[in-house]
Amino acid sequence: MSSCLPPPAAGDRVVVGLSGGVDSAVAALLLKQAGWDVQGLFMSNWDDDDAYCTAAQDFQDARAVATTLAIPLHRVSFAAQYRERVFEHFLNEHRAGRTPNPDVLCNREIKFGAALRYAQRLGASHFATGHYARLAHSVAAVELHKASDATKDQSYFLHAVPLGEFARVLMPLGDLAKPEVREHARRAGLAVFDKPDSTGICFIGERPFREFLARYLARTPGPIESPEGERLGTHEGLAFYTLGQRGGLGVGGRPGHTVDAWYVANKDARRNTLVIVQGHDHPLLRSGALLTEGWHWLAPARRAPFPCTVKVRYRQADQPAFLEPRADGSMHIRFEHPQRAVTPGQYAVAYENDRCLGGGVIASATPVTLAAEAA
Repeated sequence: MSSCLPPPAAGDRVVVGLSGGVDSAVAALLLKQAGWDVQGLFMSNWDDDDAYCTAAQDFQDARAVATTLAIPLHRVSFAAQYRERVFEHFLNEHRAGRTPNPDVLCNREIKFGAALRYAQRLGASHFATGHYARLAHSVAAVELHKASDATKDQSYFLHAVPLGEFARVLMPLGDLAKPEVREHARRAGLAVFDKPDSTGICFIGERPFREFLARYLARTPGPIESPEGERLGTHEGLAFYTLGQRGGLGVGGRPGHTVDAWYVANKDARRNTLVIVQGHDHPLLRSGALLTEGWHWLAPARRAPFPCTVKVRYRQADQPAFLEPRADGSMHIRFEHPQRAVTPGQYAVAYENDRCLGGGVIASATPVTLAAEAA
């Protein structure tokens, strides 16, 4: 297997997705230093220009990077594709009471879909990004591996990209830690060397999430109940809450209850009811197993059950688990230790050491019951 930054063949061109941040800037820098013919591509994926979206400033930063590196910079809008392939799914999932992760779909549909194809039309043999992950290339296959810097690893967000697309992708930052990336940028005179990391996705930015979602989804109030059916309050609509959420519930002290904090434990769509519990580690917040809708393999598909580790959210430590592939293409995952707030609509992603095996959308989870806890 070769490293994450192979040398170019004669005439090889790489288009780098320049976001205006330090990571993609250093990806372009390293590729140019390695002898690649480098061009930049700034993508606009959201067409609402308001105080929360930083796209205008990001483009100016990308231009400054391209000028410093003396590389051409192209600009393209994928806003229509984003709304159709990512945002509509985001809204539909929330309408169904689930909690999607649009970054996963953005990578599959836009960055390593529409943008990669656009790069090819610009004459590029490869497309590169500033993701923290490693791609191991061989004649026979490409493997997705975690980044060397575990605190920055983004392989979780890349697990749904079709494996064949990775053959034309470069990720130069896979072996670097963030301080090293910033130092590369500083030494090269890139003005973004100390630019803060972006948080969230552009169409939400730093704005209040519930306020943003209410622009697109109708409020459908309903009861907030305890697991025993006690009415505790009124919610604004199941779409505006997520499992494990603390705060924003409008439920203060209640007679007959302790002063412990309340958490969302279940969203009963049939009854339009939000079920909440007290205590961070309440049994109804913990699951011993889950089932995915399907499974996208980044490794040869397996038919027999096997052990590995799994993440059910970004930045979660790897969790030992036993995976059982189902005949319908779904995956049953049984955890060695119960997991908190396993959330339908999110992704379960499997690893074998540092290699990402693939993942799937969480369809349902099996709560740890009080009886099981006592046993």
